[in-house]
Amino acid sequence: MLKMLKTAILPLLCWTFTVSGQMDEPLFQDYKRGFNKDVLALQILLDRQDLSCNMVDGRWGARTEIALVTWQTLKGLPVTGVPTPEILSSLGGDSTNLFTRYRISTNDLAQLGPFPEDWEERAKLPGLKYVTILEMLSEKCHSSQKLITFLNASCKWPNPDPGTEVIIPDCTPVASKKYAGSIRIALARMEITVFDLEGKLIALFPCSIAKDKAKRPVGELEVKHLVPNPTYTYDPQLFVPGGPNTAKRIIPPGPNNPVGLAWMTLALQTESDKPLHGYGIHGTPFPERIGNAESKGCFRLANWNAQKLLKMASEGTPIEIED
Repeated sequence: MLKMLKTAILPLLCWTFTVSGQMDEPLFQDYKRGFNKDVLALQILLDRQDLSCNMVDGRWGARTEIALVTWQTLKGLPVTGVPTPEILSSLGGDSTNLFTRYRISTNDLAQLGPFPEDWEERAKLPGLKYVTILEMLSEKCHSSQKLITFLNASCKWPNPDPGTEVIIPDCTPVASKKYAGSIRIALARMEITVFDLEGKLIALFPCSIAKDKAKRPVGELEVKHLVPNPTYTYDPQLFVPGGPNTAKRIIPPGPNNPVGLAWMTLALQTESDKPLHGYGIHGTPFPERIGNAESKGCFRLANWNAQKLLKMASEGTPIEIED
C-alpha cells in the first residue's frame, strides 16, 4: 500500500499540467471514483476563481460539480457539469503550477495553542490559535487535512519538525480585489453567491444554515458590520436553555474561535440601524461540516471563504435570502 501511495504522490509533487502533452492515461479517467489528480487540479483552479467546492480534496462530489457548472455558465459554455481537458486548459491548467512548497519553521510551531473543551478555560486564553501545523496548512491552502497528509505521506503529522518542506495546493486567487454589489443566500442549496455592481456573479461559497427553520432570518437584509478576527460571546443558555449556568463568557479571537476568522453582522434593510442580534455570516473552525443544517441561525463558511467574502462586502451591501 505504501508503495502505491508513493507512486501516486510523486507525479503530483512536480506536476504542471500539460494538456497537450503525452499522458499515461486520459485526463479524468474514472474521475468519480475515489481520489483523482485531475479533479484535484480542477478544484484548485476553480478555487482560484472564487468558485469554491468548500475544501480541495481531489474527490468528485456535488460541490465540485456545482462550482464547475457555475464556471461554465459564466463563460457561456454548454452546462454539462462534466470536466474535460479543454476546461482545464481554459482555466489555466496547461501553464500554471498547481502546487507550492512550504517549509515548516520554529515560528509556525510557536503560533500553535491549546483548544480546551471547557468554555471557561477557552475564555482565559489570549487567543484560540491553530492546534496543529496540519490544521494551519489545511486552512492556508483551502484543503482537507487528509489531502495534505496524502501529498506528504512521509512527514511526521500532525506537527512536522522545523525545516520540513511540504507540498501543498496553491489556491492563490487569480483576480485582484472584487467588490460585492449584492449577496444571495440560497437556503435549499446551502450556498452563498456574490454579484458585482453590474450584477455579474463573481463568487460562489458553500455554507451551512440553521437547522430550525424558525431561526432562519427572513426578508431583505443587508450587511451592518464587518469584523475581521472577531471575538465570540458564549451564552450557555443558547446551548442548555433553562440550565443552571447563566454566566456569559467572551471567547478570544483566532482560527478556532466558534465564528472563525470573519464575522458579518446582518440587519433588515427596512431597519438598517438595528442589527439582528446574534445573526451573521461567519467562519468556522470545522470546514468539513459546511453544507449541513446545524447552526443556530447564522450562515457558516469555511474560514478562507468567510475572509474572502468579508473583503468583498461593505456596510450596506444588500443580501437576498431565497428558498
